[in-house]
Amino acid sequence: MNAVSALAAIALPPLVLAVFVLSVWKTVRGLPTRRWRSPGWWAYPAVVLIGLGCVAWFVGTFSGGLDVREACAAAGAPYDDAYRTEYWREPSQWFPLRNKCNAGHDLVPAWVNPSLVVFAVMLVGCAAGAVATAVIGRKQSEKQD
Repeated sequence: MNAVSALAAIALPPLVLAVFVLSVWKTVRGLPTRRWRSPGWWAYPAVVLIGLGCVAWFVGTFSGGLDVREACAAAGAPYDDAYRTEYWREPSQWFPLRNKCNAGHDLVPAWVNPSLVVFAVMLVGCAAGAVATAVIGRKQSEKQD
């Protein structure tokens, strides 16, 4: 690993966490002061939703661990080798996240896929909010002229 890669591996996670915490703080502080009337404010909740979506996706993706057979045993579900052989593509798909031990037991927590949908819809809502506030602000400035 060269020096630039090592520096990126060390500096990037705290930087990403700092941006996430700043976005949470700006989102919460902006609500009572009506900063949501400005189109730029909508970037903060969008960053928060992207961060929460990434956390949910990582939880779902890595729910089986490195050894799925061992994870199934720890969950008390029988590992069905024939089922896993037939549906071998399921654990590698992006959405919906699945990592099943057998036809009846999924290692991915039940809240992961619905939360990913909610975060995506709310992210579209943030984009719509930014566009709406920009259009409303522009119309108001045109009326004042």
